[in-house]
Amino acid sequence: MYYGGIEAGGTKFVCAVSDKDFKIIERVSIPTTAPEETLQHIFEFFDNYQLDSIGIGSFGPIDVNRKSATYGYVTSTPKKGWNNYDFVGAIKGRYDIPVAWTTDVNAAAFGEYRKGSAQNSKSCLYLTVGTGIGGGAVVNGEIIDGFGHPEMGHILVRNHPEDDFEGVCPYHGNCLEGIAAGPAIEKRLNIKGQDLEKSDHYWEIEAYYLAQALVNYTMILRPEVLILGGGVMKQEQLFPLIRTEFKKVMNEYVTTPDLDTYIVAPGLGDNAGITGSLLLAAEKAI
Repeated sequence: MYYGGIEAGGTKFVCAVSDKDFKIIERVSIPTTAPEETLQHIFEFFDNYQLDSIGIGSFGPIDVNRKSATYGYVTSTPKKGWNNYDFVGAIKGRYDIPVAWTTDVNAAAFGEYRKGSAQNSKSCLYLTVGTGIGGGAVVNGEIIDGFGHPEMGHILVRNHPEDDFEGVCPYHGNCLEGIAAGPAIEKRLNIKGQDLEKSDHYWEIEAYYLAQALVNYTMILRPEVLILGGGVMKQEQLFPLIRTEFKKVMNEYVTTPDLDTYIVAPGLGDNAGITGSLLLAAEKAI
């Protein structure tokens, strides 16, 4: 039995094949170009295997509503060529097997729930902070979706008293993504976050925004674990700063687990998304 996994990102696609025990047999990284070109490389990879199912965790926005005429589509993405693209249709047109379809962050959340930092919990929330900000949540083994998938990066936050940055989100200006994602850091400071000194005062401002978001998610969902991944969160000095700010903003309104175990890094590292995609493929094959 073989499962296929696709972690579809705006910059690259990671594709992998695993056996029934989720041991990865082979994986490749494919640059994200035009859909037809990207899919051709995907087909060349998966054609070497007799797959039982495929799980896809995709950049978005995507349509996850099974009642919708555009279920399986990448919808209003600014990624050239991918707007209103029938991704699932293209995969199923090549392989007549079950296909699991969700966002990349939902897949990462599911991977962390089953195999990572939340594997002994009933619920978790995964937030990626990088080129964009997105989040997914799993409760009692189920990914949370409604008429669409969550857009946790576009919640509104209060400006830090020392920060008058207007944000870079073309839709909302200074929403969380617009004010705290990697491009916002670079535009505000004229330097990439990865090149900023770890002791720079800006990281306290970044922590202020991310802590606000985590308090909001906690108030709404009360997950057992909050997992923060993505390129910006490779700045490990952010974690204690976020925990400190979270405590201030929460102000003892509700109790949470110990913050050192509540706000954590991904146990699977950069493999959360592809692991989740393979796990979802397995569930679809049952």
